[in-house]
Amino acid sequence: MGEARRRDGAEVVVLGGGVIGLTAAVVLAERGMDVRIWSPDPAGATTSAVAGGLIWPYRIEPEKQALDWAVRSFRHFSWLAEQPEATGVRLVRGRMPGSAPPPEWSALTGSPPRAPLVDMPSYLRYLADRFEAAGGRWEQRAAGSLTEAAAAAPAVVNCTGLGARELVPDPTVRPVRGQLVVVENPGVEEWYVAASDSAAETTYILPQPYGLVLGGTAEDGAEEREPDRATAAAILRRCAAVHPGLATATVLQHRVGLRPFRPSVRLEAERVPDGRGGTSLCVHNYGHGGAGVTVSWGCAVDAARLVGPP
Repeated sequence: MGEARRRDGAEVVVLGGGVIGLTAAVVLAERGMDVRIWSPDPAGATTSAVAGGLIWPYRIEPEKQALDWAVRSFRHFSWLAEQPEATGVRLVRGRMPGSAPPPEWSALTGSPPRAPLVDMPSYLRYLADRFEAAGGRWEQRAAGSLTEAAAAAPAVVNCTGLGARELVPDPTVRPVRGQLVVVENPGVEEWYVAASDSAAETTYILPQPYGLVLGGTAEDGAEEREPDRATAAAILRRCAAVHPGLATATVLQHRVGLRPFRPSVRLEAERVPDGRGGTSLCVHNYGHGGAGVTVSWGCAVDAARLVGPP
């Protein structure tokens, strides 16, 4: 089946192996296209692997379009949650005090809310396996330019996240730094989130199979990738105010990720030079801020629509 796709399907290079790129690649490959991912890092080493994993439209613009992508993605994640051992996705109850989600979101999550919670390392492995099963191929390489990618295929899907600053180049893309702490779970079963899109500090508690994820920060423009001790201590204090037992929980890991924020997600097509006097189609799909996982399936379907039929 895979070889038939390579002979008969359209060829696409997807730039970026995080959750946005992998999901787009899965959708395209499962539609019968010959798809290659170019990524300098394996999926487990991307920013996506650091994400807390709660499906929730956070720090992403434009709000109305993001909500549509999130609602469509929510339905797919709910389906994936029927096989949590295989996918890493579970439906988990939680609470979000002080917030009033849009009615479209409340209709999905219910009250009290029950939302998909994604174990990102497991989920990224699931996506990679699903991509390979559909005949897709992974190449560990970076694109030096869009022209280089366009020379390799008639269609390119640019899912490079923060890397789009230099690759496109797009100076409107900027990092929003997130730091979190993973601790041994003393028995917390529900997630908790207290955050706003404008706050530099947030409080969230997410029970994952590998431990309890505590967060967090949203430092606009910060690019430091090393964990900060004082920030970690502040995260622990905020979370212990919600669950006092966390004050003495054993710390397992510190994580830092840079969310690729843009004033507006870029999901559109253009023609780019292929270096041989012609052009290739380039579909941009980047700038998802703090909601890349949350909107990934909705964006992937729209990106595939722009690529067109095989």
